[in-house]
Amino acid sequence: MRIIVDRDRCVGHGICESIVPEVFEVLDEGYVHIHEDAIADADEAALTDAVNGCPSAALSIES
Repeated sequence: MRIIVDRDRCVGHGICESIVPEVFEVLDEGYVHIHEDAIADADEAALTDAVNGCPSAALSIES
């Protein structure tokens, strides 16, 4: 599983970070950073919730 961030759409709401903080981190620059090494250990349902919960639709999942 791979998470894609559209940095043109990301505005740093932080909802993804609040759902799966070990994977998502909103940086000071105002967009999300993904800790790729943590994805394999993360709960797939929580990752899906984080992607679907993004209000600016900046996240997507690639299998």
